[in-house]
Amino acid sequence: MDEVDAVDELGPVDWIVVEFPGSRFNGQIAPALLDLVERDLVRVLDLLVLKKDADGTLEAFELSDLDEGEIGGLRGYESELAMLLSEEDVTSLAAAIEPGSSAGVLVWENTWAAPFASAVRRSGGQLVASGRIPIQALLAAIEADEKEEAVEEATEQLVATEGEI
Repeated sequence: MDEVDAVDELGPVDWIVVEFPGSRFNGQIAPALLDLVERDLVRVLDLLVLKKDADGTLEAFELSDLDEGEIGGLRGYESELAMLLSEEDVTSLAAAIEPGSSAGVLVWENTWAAPFASAVRRSGGQLVASGRIPIQALLAAIEADEKEEAVEEATEQLVATEGEI
């Protein structure tokens, strides 16, 4: 299979930067990530750790540069990494990190979606928009709905009570 065919078989690729204020990155996320990989839901394509000192100085680390206590079982992904992020990418991502913090940068393929994505491409379709709804936005929407329902319920009870008077 040539490189074009291999890319055509890929699922959607996502990335995240997860900040750990106070540089408290300790690898406790490794078991959850390993579970996703073992279930063939995702494939790790790139993974690195950024540390920003209190003065804003940035250091980027490949997993081989870090102590096992800092990264947990994440070192097992090292041989699978594609090193997709450029130095410019890393610098740009680091702007989101507060001084005195560390961050994990993860790039992954959504392998669960690969068959669908390939079928879309083979049928001539192309992705024209994509998005993600942050969990905080979902929680805020749920809270707003709950408050609205509580107000409606209270109003209905008040109206029912007024009819009894």
